[in-house]
Amino acid sequence: MAQGSMGTGSDSSSGARSWAQRLSALPLPSLPVLDWGRRYNRNTLVGDGVAALIVTIMLIPQSLAYALLAGLPPEVGLYASVAPLLLYAVFGSSRVLAVGPVAVVSLMTAAAVGEHAAAGTAAYWQVAITLAFLSGAMLLLMGVLRLGFLANFLSHPVISGFISASGLLIAASQLKTLMGVKAEGHNLIELLGSLASQATHTHWLTLGVGLATTAFLFWVRKGLKPLLVGWGLGPRLADVIAKAGPVAAIAVTTGLAWWLGWQAQGMKIVGSIPQGLPPLTAPSWDLALWRELAVPALLISVVGFVESVSVGQTLAAKRRQRIEPDQELVALGASNLGAAFSGGFPVTGGFARSVVNFDAGAQTPAAGVYTAGGILLASLFLTPALYYLPQATLAATIIVAVLSLVDFSIFKRTWAYSKPDFAAVAATLLATLALGVETGLVVGVGVSLALYMFRTSRPHMAEVGLLPGTEHFRNVLRYPVRTSPQLLSLRVDESLYFANARSLEDRINDAVASRPELRHVVLQCSAINDIDASALESLEAIDARLKDAGVLLHLSEVKGPVMDRLRTTELLQHLRGQVFISQFQAVQALTPEVIQPPAQKASLQA
Repeated sequence: MAQGSMGTGSDSSSGARSWAQRLSALPLPSLPVLDWGRRYNRNTLVGDGVAALIVTIMLIPQSLAYALLAGLPPEVGLYASVAPLLLYAVFGSSRVLAVGPVAVVSLMTAAAVGEHAAAGTAAYWQVAITLAFLSGAMLLLMGVLRLGFLANFLSHPVISGFISASGLLIAASQLKTLMGVKAEGHNLIELLGSLASQATHTHWLTLGVGLATTAFLFWVRKGLKPLLVGWGLGPRLADVIAKAGPVAAIAVTTGLAWWLGWQAQGMKIVGSIPQGLPPLTAPSWDLALWRELAVPALLISVVGFVESVSVGQTLAAKRRQRIEPDQELVALGASNLGAAFSGGFPVTGGFARSVVNFDAGAQTPAAGVYTAGGILLASLFLTPALYYLPQATLAATIIVAVLSLVDFSIFKRTWAYSKPDFAAVAATLLATLALGVETGLVVGVGVSLALYMFRTSRPHMAEVGLLPGTEHFRNVLRYPVRTSPQLLSLRVDESLYFANARSLEDRINDAVASRPELRHVVLQCSAINDIDASALESLEAIDARLKDAGVLLHLSEVKGPVMDRLRTTELLQHLRGQVFISQFQAVQALTPEVIQPPAQKASLQA
């Protein structure tokens, strides 16, 4: 009895240790700040400080504009640019990624929140906060579970088509502010129809200011820096001044609106912006609302993650650095949770501000901390000066920013290289423009997956033969190779699974029916990375049918992981043929005359 008790206690202790080991093995979030923080010095501080100054100047007008784009008060854009930057500096693996409101995510936020509350209301803000909370929680969970690979299901053509369409939608949505009219619509058709019906009510002063600001901002982007360099300014200083173009536009139009009394003439201005620190907020705990926001939150999370990682990887590669996608999920999750508890809305790594941060010489995420400090100072002291800021100026800022995202050249590239990718781009762009952002993204992913299934369900299968004088095998339709009527060497350039297993059966059946001399079929598996259960049954059926026809089935060049799985099945136990290390070995054993033709044999014997 005593021994039994001791044994039970030992098992219990062993089980406890086992659970403890499992818990300790969980992939917990790391703190990259502990890595770069140890090597922080005065030179790094200077580089980060200069970059933070430039990004702050750029970020203030963008934050105000993107908050309005999301249907929120302009100060919410400033709130969403503080806590996310601080949290990303702690958890982010990129040295230069700048996190905050971005155009596409702001548009998706407006589309999602607009279904539950009216823009401009307290309820609308509460739903936006809840959306940021859900997005942050999803990203954090995906990071802990190391699910960064899920973003791979969004192909580059789909993302490109989606972002281009979103840029057009955003620009169209700002035309109403540029014209000074009221217009509604969730897609391009509705927006353009509403704008056309309101065209007679255009406020011409607003339109004039909006168009002039848009033209100025486009010129600043392309022409100001070369002009300043031509006047003798250094390239870096000229770049800083050029990046401050939106701030100059805001300052000039705000001053003119106050001096000339544009508000009294019917022009819409930003008005009073609360002065102070970001508030402490909390999401709604309504589970019914959570269920309704779950899909939009997931889409925002995935799109934001893909955009952020693509920018981060591009910039990191230029400095021979690297980022960790799963760590980025954790960092973006923490950033969105920070936005939710500080009055913000969903955020991600922005392309334009991250590139500016990189070009300005940022060395570590501390630049984001300094930028957050600059935004805090703006929230405390700058907001009263923005009272007379024309809304048309912010609309022009958005239009200029988002039109740079539109890339129609991908249509030409994908049409020339891959028609399925062209179809994915076109379907995503058209669906987004016609049906809205969420539906468009889902359609794009669905089309990509459908095209992939269609392509892999009809895998490329080539009959191969021996290149004379080598041990290499190539397609009989492309190269002058040696073959034997008694042997079919078939290479399948795709993993075998339920959707394409029948194609392999049909191909081999046709060969058996058309070749009466056939005695051996060798399936070259060099390109097969996986064989699922359905394909395994097909191979067993092929072997049985070939046996009835007096033909042997053989395998060659089976990869190690695939072979490991096949050894656990009955296929190899019942296979009447052999498994060869190489295709050359198979042909040498089964039809040696292909390796050494009869004429050559006779010559050697003589």
